[in-house]
Amino acid sequence: MFWKDTSGNPIYSQGGGVLKVGSTYYWYGVKYGGAVSYYNNPGGGKNNNVSFSAITIYSSTDLANWKFEGNAMTPSDLGGGGWVGRVGVARNPGTGKYVLVSQGNGGLVFGTSSTPNGHFTYTGTQSNIGGVSTGMSGDQSVFTDDDGKAYLVFSNKSGRSRLYVSPLRSSDFLQAEAAKNVYNSSSGGREGNIMFKQNGSYYFCSSDLHGWNASHTYCITSKNIMGPYSAEFVLQGTDADFSHVTQTGLAFTVTGSSGSFVVFGGDRWSDFAGNGIGYNDWVPVTFTGTTPVFHSLSQWTVDAAAGTWSVGSGNNYVLNPGAEADRVAQNALAGWTTTGGNVNSNKLGGHTGRWAIAQSSSSAYTATRYQNIALPNGTYTLSAWVKSSGGQKKATIFAKNFGGSELTASISQSIGSWTKVSVSGITVTNGSIQVGVFSDANANNWVNVDDFSLVQGG
Repeated sequence: MFWKDTSGNPIYSQGGGVLKVGSTYYWYGVKYGGAVSYYNNPGGGKNNNVSFSAITIYSSTDLANWKFEGNAMTPSDLGGGGWVGRVGVARNPGTGKYVLVSQGNGGLVFGTSSTPNGHFTYTGTQSNIGGVSTGMSGDQSVFTDDDGKAYLVFSNKSGRSRLYVSPLRSSDFLQAEAAKNVYNSSSGGREGNIMFKQNGSYYFCSSDLHGWNASHTYCITSKNIMGPYSAEFVLQGTDADFSHVTQTGLAFTVTGSSGSFVVFGGDRWSDFAGNGIGYNDWVPVTFTGTTPVFHSLSQWTVDAAAGTWSVGSGNNYVLNPGAEADRVAQNALAGWTTTGGNVNSNKLGGHTGRWAIAQSSSSAYTATRYQNIALPNGTYTLSAWVKSSGGQKKATIFAKNFGGSELTASISQSIGSWTKVSVSGITVTNGSIQVGVFSDANANNWVNVDDFSLVQGG
């Protein structure tokens, strides 16, 4: 399902940022050639077409309905081709100008506009950032502080093991000043760098260096934007499904009459990484004390004016439901627990995406892959897409430990093409449930399962 603008066209906005002006949010990002071809043929899957079409602008007052405002910049503004990405916009308090900062022309591209939704005039390219080991940023984003000062938050180009904060020149924001190296990663680098702020604390968050693929989100925090920062920690709620099968893309705070929370924008890069449909997944981040908590939701509702949100009635409570988070072939899948050992794995060729859950062995086996889920009491329907060799003593999609007797759907018959099976009328009374796939199988029996869904109703 693709996010559409108010005119019914797909939203093309990758690697960007959001700026609030008055009661209106402006979303800036990049439209790539591959995003269009993927929208036209999502079944074609993974592609790597990052040809630059435009820096786009969308606006919204409710964060759900976005109007296309036009293109901030096009290839003709920047002198032709080459990589353009990681866009941010900030308003300079002194000049009153809106300043766009993007990677492009081999450095940092700057542009200005007198309005947040106007065409931005190219003002120049900065080819070197002082204090940076490689002279230029890797992944970056623009962060505007409460006092109106703006900063570039990034990792170094080539290697990306060093994290930096660079103030934008206070007089006009048209240059990134000498950067402060605030953290060094010992785990192979960080990318997708973003920043948000809560109760006076800054949270600098990044992903693994996976090349546009799903990742845990790693954060460091400080009371001073220039540091010193804490040791790195994994953002709570991003480990079980690798940040809702996304990579860190953007973050901004929503503050209203009744509360505030952070919106985490996770990129899926038009399936360039093969990790599922869609270009952007936005989820709420809240705080338990000073600890940020990521809520991995497939559907939620927001009241931007109130600064509140709630879980949507159609939310899928299964994490990593399509086995896409892990990126590579393996036996232990993010979000899932197994019994039966290496007869459990993932398998290329899913119902959607690239991967599916698999159980198979050349010997007789008994195996379970399951997930324990906390959720509100109510009535639910569990479904999954299945293929099966048939011939098992018993093979099921199951739901149990929900306050009632176990409910199952048999998959021990031969199922040659992807078929949806469902278990309905699951009445949860104890705030939890276990769902999964079970096989008591003979040698060479197998099942493939994909796209689990557990939603209210039925």
